Amino acid sequence: MSDTTGQQTSQQPPRPDGPQKAPEKSKAPDRPGGGILVGRPFGVPIYVTPTWFLIAALITWLFGDQLSNVLPDLGYTRYLIALSFAIAFYGSVLVHELAHTVVALRYKLGVRRIQLQFFGGVSEIEKEAETPGREFWLAFVGPLLSLVLGGICWLFLSLVELDTVPGVLLAGLMVANLVVAVFNLLPGLPLDGGRMLRAVVWGLTGRPMTGTIAAAWAGRVLALAVLFGLPAFAAAQDHGQRSGSQSLLDSALAAVLAVVIWNGAGAAVRNARLKEALPGLAVRGLTRRAVSVPADTPLAEALRQAREAQAGAVVVADGHGDPIALVKEAAVLQVPEHRRPWVAVGALARSLEPGLRISADLDGEQLLAALRSAPASEYLVVEADGAVYGVLAVSDVERRLSAVLAGR
Repeated sequence: MSDTTGQQTSQQPPRPDGPQKAPEKSKAPDRPGGGILVGRPFGVPIYVTPTWFLIAALITWLFGDQLSNVLPDLGYTRYLIALSFAIAFYGSVLVHELAHTVVALRYKLGVRRIQLQFFGGVSEIEKEAETPGREFWLAFVGPLLSLVLGGICWLFLSLVELDTVPGVLLAGLMVANLVVAVFNLLPGLPLDGGRMLRAVVWGLTGRPMTGTIAAAWAGRVLALAVLFGLPAFAAAQDHGQRSGSQSLLDSALAAVLAVVIWNGAGAAVRNARLKEALPGLAVRGLTRRAVSVPADTPLAEALRQAREAQAGAVVVADGHGDPIALVKEAAVLQVPEHRRPWVAVGALARSLEPGLRISADLDGEQLLAALRSAPASEYLVVEADGAVYGVLAVSDVERRLSAVLAGR
């Protein structure tokens, strides 16, 4: 299980000009991007993604086959018992994620949602911890709870016979929780152990980015170790007697885990670069100068005025000169040049709906939050007194963020 059974900080900004309709702020957590809502403990929505059913079926099949060796009299009932084990196991994964969630809420970091998915669970935490100590405990509490659950199963296991259904289930859950805890304590991002390593390096150097890079490279080394080491370990456990299908399954599982860990480590570095760059992401530095024209102005004339004023945007104004709409750059580019004298800018504009006016003083996370709250391709930028400062194009923000994430 990977982390996947741990927390994930959601720093990367979603495309604010995507095709989906802007969700109301109070309903944002209800848009899971795939999954079934199963509850809201502590006000945090929990979703089960379709991939969970795949791994649940795989666990049921594999565990059911193992049961036939331990309890041969069960018949096909063993698969029903194996399914109950899969559900109980993911219940313990949920407890692991809730541990992250409770600590994140205690530190006022915010939790967007919890997802149970193919290789475990993810707690989508909205903000980074402010200190390395908080980062360490936020990461460590998940494996700690898994160890506690494994210990509880061990205690109850001493009260029942091992060759009974309760005994087999308790033994399986004990081992599974211990594996989750130990695996997540491995020192490499995106696992909890990687976040703990990041916190330690951060604390020693005073630089969170240094900690992230160290833990990300450790995660990449870990991904390679999983890719080549897991199949070899499984073969050694069976003294080289594993069947071809079992070996293929081991290799496939190792490959998927390695890809998840490798990609997670890379995403952590990108998120860290983004976080470092956010304070410098200011509206004033990205805003285009704009010209104001009436709605019936031909596009060719509006573009001529924009060129003369060295402006990069066109605003539609009413008879009093007040802005009422923004001409969409994408719509302009779709109009052939020979048609531009005959097309009015009003036909290519979007009305200034609530949320499309943003302050010229926004920067960093405040800017990204404003873009998320009202998805669009352009925004009117205004001063505190309401005067027009210019137009912010989302494409300019995305180019700046892409340059940051590329390390330029």
